Amino acid sequence: MDFEHELAHHLIDHKLFHFMVGPLDLGLSPLILTMWAACAFLVVSLSLGARADKSFSRSVMEPLVLYVRDEMVEPIFGHHTDIYLPYFLTLFFFLLTCNFFGLIPGASGVTANIAVTASLAICTFLLMQFAGIKEQGLGAYLAHIVPSGVPWWLWPLLFVIEVFGMAAKCISLCIRLFANMLAGHVVVLSFISLIFIFAEMSHVAGYGVSPAAVGLALFIMLMDVLVSVLQAYIFTFLTILFVGSSVHPH
Repeated sequence: MDFEHELAHHLIDHKLFHFMVGPLDLGLSPLILTMWAACAFLVVSLSLGARADKSFSRSVMEPLVLYVRDEMVEPIFGHHTDIYLPYFLTLFFFLLTCNFFGLIPGASGVTANIAVTASLAICTFLLMQFAGIKEQGLGAYLAHIVPSGVPWWLWPLLFVIEVFGMAAKCISLCIRLFANMLAGHVVVLSFISLIFIFAEMSHVAGYGVSPAAVGLALFIMLMDVLVSVLQAYIFTFLTILFVGSSVHPH
């Protein structure tokens, strides 16, 4: 088993075919197809849940929607909740679905790819700036980036530090989600690799270690179900906090 090859798709998104539009390659890849499948699943399931009063989809989705609105967004945003709630609901359900899809054998681990988590973190950073400017105005938003009472000669330096701090928060979002989702895949692959490593020594040893290796791999995959929910929650909640700090600077 080529361990490096198995993990390469988490760092490099290999195209199924190339379709160049200028310098951009718009060809499809397993990662893109998995994201499309996740989006299609969400459109269908959420549409069914919204239209049917009594359905399995609604019974699952409605408590999650209410929790995100009442326990996560509203305490931070207050009367601004209705404006930003659609984005946070979309983010939460997209992450949750992609995390679960990444547990399906053969599917691409979308949130275990650094390009995807970096793109989501960039969206968070841009939303922080947009929300701050929208709610406060450009001048007030720029003024609130640096704490009040700072001497004028320190203001430029602290402004750069504060902007770098906002960027660092988003970078931490990117790395946290990527690392946690990748870690589960690495551990599962490590346990399965034990079978092949012991088989190189002896076929009997390979068969002997197989039950333990497969059992541990299945246990880690079950733990990844919990991790998938937890990481979707953490990424969404931290995004809410970061954007909320731009909407309400005090």
